[in-house]
Amino acid sequence: MGVGKKMAAAAGAQAAPKIGWSFVRQALDKAIDGVGPLRSAAESATSHMVDARGDVEQAITTLTRTHVALAGAQGFVTNLGGIATVPVSVPANVAGVTLLQAHLVAGIAHLRGYDLDDPRVRNAILAAMLGDDKVRDLVKRKSLPSPPMGLATAPTHDPELDRLIAGELTGELIARTVGRRAVTLMARRIPGVGGVVAGGTDAYQTRQIGQYAAKELKDRRL
Repeated sequence: MGVGKKMAAAAGAQAAPKIGWSFVRQALDKAIDGVGPLRSAAESATSHMVDARGDVEQAITTLTRTHVALAGAQGFVTNLGGIATVPVSVPANVAGVTLLQAHLVAGIAHLRGYDLDDPRVRNAILAAMLGDDKVRDLVKRKSLPSPPMGLATAPTHDPELDRLIAGELTGELIARTVGRRAVTLMARRIPGVGGVVAGGTDAYQTRQIGQYAAKELKDRRL
């Protein structure tokens, strides 16, 4: 690794946000209930369903596209209403993107017929936010009993999974943030590139999470 990359990685690690598992749960609650200009996940998803004339898959496509665009728009993400209520140790961008991604996955779950008030579904939403590769690894290591679909449709709710999944997502958010910051710090050597890199990374990750959630959370009404 070159000197520049080492310096960027070190700076990124030093800037790692102090995210607690309670922040993840708080972000999920706000995503589902709505906050500031962000409507509740169910309201937003239903609006897309109306625009798609009842076509669930089309609604999911446009819902995902909208959230990807919002994640890439740093101004909206960092100034999202209600961000001031999260712990000050969590950077506004991290809080905003996490909120948008939770809002997207919850919207997809709603469109597929899941009850967003069900704690099993809420755990499935957080698990989907981890992404396909991370979930596969956790299931393989038996740290997670099943992928999101299995969590959402489990016979009973296991309270022990609440903190476990929130903790795993907390670690994943920190890892993503440190990695993105390291790259952004290097990109900032070229005027105007830092923001483009950050926005592009957030948009890409949001698209991946949306696609995974759409693949994993099968339609319960079929």
